[in-house]
Amino acid sequence: MSAAAFFDPATHGFLRIGVATPRVRPADVTANGAETERVIREGAGRGCSIMLFPELGLSAYAIDDLLLQATLLEAVEAEIARLAEATVDLDVLIAIGAPLRVGGLLYNTAVMLHRGAVLGVVPKSFLPNYREFYERRWFTPGQGVTGRTIRLAGCDVPFGTDLLFQAEGRLPFTAHVEICEDVWTPQPPSGRGALAGAEVLLNLSASNITIGKAEARRLLCGSQSARCLAAYAYSAAGPGESTTDLAWDGHAAVFELGDKLAETERFPTSSDLIVADIDLERIRAERLRTSSFADAVKADTGPAFRTATFAQTPPDPKTRGSLVSRIERYPYVPADPTQLDANCHEAWNIQVQGLSERLRSTGLDKLVIGVSGGLDSTQALIVAVKAMDRLGLPRTNVLAYTLPGFATSDGTRSAAWALMRGLGVTAEELDITPLAKQMLADLKHPYADGAAVYDVTFENVQAGLRTDILFRQANRHGALVVGTGDLSELGLGWCTYGVGDQMSHYNPNGGVSKTLIQHLIRYAADHGGFSDTVAETLKTVLATEISPELVPAGADGKSQSTEASVGPYALQDFNLFYLTRYGFKPSKIAFMAWAAWSDAEAGDWPPGIAEVDRRAYDLATIKRWLTLFLKRFFANQFKRSALPNGPKISSGGSLSPRGDWRMPSDAVAAAWLAELNANVPD
Repeated sequence: MSAAAFFDPATHGFLRIGVATPRVRPADVTANGAETERVIREGAGRGCSIMLFPELGLSAYAIDDLLLQATLLEAVEAEIARLAEATVDLDVLIAIGAPLRVGGLLYNTAVMLHRGAVLGVVPKSFLPNYREFYERRWFTPGQGVTGRTIRLAGCDVPFGTDLLFQAEGRLPFTAHVEICEDVWTPQPPSGRGALAGAEVLLNLSASNITIGKAEARRLLCGSQSARCLAAYAYSAAGPGESTTDLAWDGHAAVFELGDKLAETERFPTSSDLIVADIDLERIRAERLRTSSFADAVKADTGPAFRTATFAQTPPDPKTRGSLVSRIERYPYVPADPTQLDANCHEAWNIQVQGLSERLRSTGLDKLVIGVSGGLDSTQALIVAVKAMDRLGLPRTNVLAYTLPGFATSDGTRSAAWALMRGLGVTAEELDITPLAKQMLADLKHPYADGAAVYDVTFENVQAGLRTDILFRQANRHGALVVGTGDLSELGLGWCTYGVGDQMSHYNPNGGVSKTLIQHLIRYAADHGGFSDTVAETLKTVLATEISPELVPAGADGKSQSTEASVGPYALQDFNLFYLTRYGFKPSKIAFMAWAAWSDAEAGDWPPGIAEVDRRAYDLATIKRWLTLFLKRFFANQFKRSALPNGPKISSGGSLSPRGDWRMPSDAVAAAWLAELNANVPD
């Protein structure tokens, strides 16, 4: 793949849509058409492949009985023909709203244009006729209107609610159209459109504004995109509409699988346009994995759809530019502070509930845990303490052990003791150094003869002894061993298999990424109800470099660094999420990581990220660590095939062989590495 192709979002399945709320003049069709054309060209200049406009945008919505005036209706028909001809040079699917006469009846319609052709016309299925709406005074419902053809702009055009619009070419997609009230009904037409294959659902709306109504729209459109596993774009009437009895806020938004991609600033004084990049591959991956969606497709017995096809080429990359929809740097950690707090609260309670219920079901009342003073064991200790509180048991029933070895630092050892004392658990120190020396001597390891050989045996002797001691203490005290390893370590295979940190009786951290654990600890410091001393210790743990502390510091005094060996957890968590959650190709993961991480100044960072960690990564670095990730992920599946129990925490999934992730231990990464090397430039 060429560098130009790699950096083009369309290569990776991103479809750009523009949603407009143009200023209108009531009943001034010529002016409205001219403004619509201007905004269409603006959107085309920004690389849009779809442009969506509000309901009845050519005439304006709030013109009441003027909708029945022949002068106005003839002007609308003429303006549609003019707009089609005026946009013949634009490779953009355009959805505009217009009142149209069909067979002696008037319909509220969406007219679909592309390169000078009217592809089809979709009438509004459900007409509101309550409170401030009187649409049945003028319009005929489109529900049940299928299989028809009308004459418009000098051509025979498909007309009905049974239409899909399908783009063919390098970036194929299928769109369905509904109008305003349609999505407010119990069974919106877009539901069947999605079942018929539409990934993009378009809604031309007017929707006056009252207190609280904007949030209702967000809930409706967001939930429809989540329910239909689709993108949902919504455009409502804005400035210029008559305010005789109503007001209009120009609300436009784009949602994808329930996530909001873009939204207008409401109550604009002039025309507005938002642009978003829809990830078609994400939508298709989600549909592929959701068996109930496939079942619903098979169960649908409604009338068949007609498909209006058109050839479309994605805009030139120079026109399109880079992604406009921001990709979260941390897929497990939202940048929005309110959402992050809510996620931390929920994750914490999931962990505590899981551990406390497991303890209750065993009939035991004690927990054994190793505390290193690092991130993972700190979070597991917090969960263990809160589980005891939940069960009404004393915190002294948590039997916590710090197990220093050859490379344990004074800082982490002090933090471990401060936490154990501050949390009121039963604390003890068991130095594993003598046992480790004896085992290395029994193994005839060079270290026993004074050689500075710090190999995997040297490291795993320590990891294994720590776990062995914890299990034997659990036997001795009638307790459960609490695991401390996290989701990121499992993905990378950065754990000692068997009698090592890979194993425990129950692991509350197994579904939590390393990047999220840092925020859970910060949340505990701020909201956990702990003493100021404990809170300060938690913040000290957060500031400590991530290290297994198994190898003594070198001559330069630097301690062993985990991220120097396996890569930045920020990138590796990104890779883990998109490989396991959506099955994206490595080249797409690399592109998305570059879009998210190439500019440290772009986009929002989650709160609490230190300035030193607000860094950028170039493509070469991203590719290097993704290569390592793929190799380690495949090579270490055997460790994930025998995981202890532990709760799933996030929609990003878990790696439990009984849950979200199942693969053979002897699978190889060759195809993934080949795709990465072939399609990601150096």
